[in-house]
Amino acid sequence: MTDTLSPGPDPDHQSRVRAGVGYGFGAYAIWGLLPLYFVLLAPAGPYEIVAMRILFSLVFCLLLLAVTRGLRQFLRVFRDGQAVLALSVAGVLIAGNWLLYTVAATTGRTLEASLGYFINPLVAILLGVLVLHEKLRPLQWAALGVGIVAVLVMSVFYGAVPWLSLGLAFSFGFYGLVKSRLGARYPALVTLAAETTMITPLALVAVALLGAHGGITLVSEGPGHLLLMLSAGVITAVPLLLFGAAASRLPLSTVGMIQYVAPIGQFILATALFHEAMPPERWAGFGLVWCAVVLLVLDAVRAPRAPRLPRR
Repeated sequence: MTDTLSPGPDPDHQSRVRAGVGYGFGAYAIWGLLPLYFVLLAPAGPYEIVAMRILFSLVFCLLLLAVTRGLRQFLRVFRDGQAVLALSVAGVLIAGNWLLYTVAATTGRTLEASLGYFINPLVAILLGVLVLHEKLRPLQWAALGVGIVAVLVMSVFYGAVPWLSLGLAFSFGFYGLVKSRLGARYPALVTLAAETTMITPLALVAVALLGAHGGITLVSEGPGHLLLMLSAGVITAVPLLLFGAAASRLPLSTVGMIQYVAPIGQFILATALFHEAMPPERWAGFGLVWCAVVLLVLDAVRAPRAPRLPRR
């Protein structure tokens, strides 16, 4: 009797998965620590920070495209009318998301930002049902219901609707929806450069208005402040590129679970370093949201293994 030896795990596949996990944790760790960066940019206000983030992101992306010989593909995007429309909408949505996040980080409301990104997967599920007519599994329905109860608890008992959190969750949810409808026709770096190109006129108008009212701090606060502001392009593009590298190597369910690194990091910063208030009503709301997150994680573990995103 001869034994049939089953092949062992593919070393190349294991290496790709390990690299993907590293890239994913790197991306979400940077996003989780962003409030620290925005605090360091004081006295710059949210509008200046977002405007500079758009302008310097575009410069950084164009430099990367030049180095990687992707400028021709970048220019080809502008001959695709459907892509131009989708990326224009995506640009406005992500600029709005950046503005809300910056307001949260610079006004002592990092907890609200954390809550927004805990809620974001629930918003993605809701949009999938309402817009894409997707069918949900029982645990997903349960998670969605618990998330809605959490928002109601915060609205009634904490005394205010968490508009900033909801704005962050829905702006990023719609951004993801627009990008998913665009598909994988263009690499992540090309679409990021195109998005920032579309909203660059808005950033220039913001800079002009701020400059007219003496609200620009770019060159008035010393070389250290200038370097920090110039680094906005790198801070924006690097985690997005790391995320793209992770998504091309990992199942979507794995990427979905790694995403909670960012709001967990924001929550720790807000409570341990920034000492933001956590009264019982807010603990109750966060507790319900975390229950919804646990349900989503359980659903991801039990669901059939999701395919990897196409490699770009």
